[in-house]
Amino acid sequence: MSTTTAPTLPPAGHLLREWRQRRKRSQMDLALDAEVSTRHLSYVETGRASASREMLLRLAEHLDMPLRQRNLLLMAGGFAPHYPERPLQAPDMAAARSAVEAILKGHEPFPALAVDRHWHLLAANAALAPMMQGAAARLLEPPVNVLRLSLHPEGLAPRIENLPEWRAHLLERLRMQVERSGDAELAALQAELAAYPCPAGPQAVTGGIAVPLRIRVPGKARALSFLSTTTVFGTPVDITLAELALECFYPADDATRQALTMEARRP
Repeated sequence: MSTTTAPTLPPAGHLLREWRQRRKRSQMDLALDAEVSTRHLSYVETGRASASREMLLRLAEHLDMPLRQRNLLLMAGGFAPHYPERPLQAPDMAAARSAVEAILKGHEPFPALAVDRHWHLLAANAALAPMMQGAAARLLEPPVNVLRLSLHPEGLAPRIENLPEWRAHLLERLRMQVERSGDAELAALQAELAAYPCPAGPQAVTGGIAVPLRIRVPGKARALSFLSTTTVFGTPVDITLAELALECFYPADDATRQALTMEARRP
């Protein structure tokens, strides 16, 4: 007979100190914002005192901890998790799911996709499929990691004309995400992507307003050029929604806009 053992969590005080240091906050600074005494916060961090559920939630809010990490903090303090985590396909997530589908569909004929905290593809509109053509089948097996798909030598990388620049942009975004979240899986992904081969070339945007993605798409005479934006749900109270992001690509030039618009008008 086998038994399953829940993972051992470090003390709540240890987690608080870790996140306070990650956010580069002093005990006095955090205590003032959270309206607790510096001495009591110090005692909580060292384990000499315990914190109430309300205090842990308040401290976590002022530390801008991800909702998933706030639940872990509560569990480490002996309390039940506060934030639910429901699959996007759950019946009570219908409103959020409809909003995601509407945004993706409404963005056509330009590509748009939804990803989770580890950059796994959750949903996409019809305009994304042509961009993914030619990638190795194993990179397209669910769950598709869109960063791996983009930078892998058997993925989209050979068709990205400004690969050094685009790669540097993605790696910097990922580095900032790892620094902010402390997520070990993201850190491993960052190390993997950074080890992929890349031709020499400029790694910073040399003009314009943002880093573009210039990619050759089968059937198109010239490379398509895009600028991307990221959309997240405001003040979510569900972990799935808090970790979901919509990546929408906009034409960076008139030629790209015309090519995709004309393609959408064909029968």
